[in-house]
Amino acid sequence: MKPPIVNLDTLEPQPLPPAFAPTGPAAERFAPRIARIGGMLGAKKLGYSLIVLEPGKRAFPFHHHRVNEEMFFVVEGEGEVRIGSETHAIRAGDIIACPPGDSETAHQIINTGKATLRYLAISTMQTPEVVEYPDTGRQAVLVADEPGIKGLRAVFRASDSLDYWEGE
Repeated sequence: MKPPIVNLDTLEPQPLPPAFAPTGPAAERFAPRIARIGGMLGAKKLGYSLIVLEPGKRAFPFHHHRVNEEMFFVVEGEGEVRIGSETHAIRAGDIIACPPGDSETAHQIINTGKATLRYLAISTMQTPEVVEYPDTGRQAVLVADEPGIKGLRAVFRASDSLDYWEGE
């Protein structure tokens, strides 16, 4: 059996697949390269990823999870993390906790430095999940058959929601 061990130096982070890659103006701000580690190691209840951001880039929009918890460990570089209404400087060695919650636990990591920012993202992998994006008023519902397996993904604004009885 292969040992459940991987060294960060052996990983090759990749851009998001085309179906999930930012387009239009968002492509200028968001450009994560990601190495998904959890599946490589046989993880079942936690997701592990190495995220790589070039200067001026963000990985994902400002968001919070209703179900899953995330933790980030800055491996290299510096930047900022937005958490709720505050912004904090981050650097190599920092550990950031992002428990599930509401807009006060919303978070986003931004590379404000002059060099590449690399961090580990570790999260619980519970499904279904609800993610909210306070900056844009969007919500997402994600349901996976198994962690990491494609399932239902819906992104919407509550104002666009149908009435429960519509069409019945």
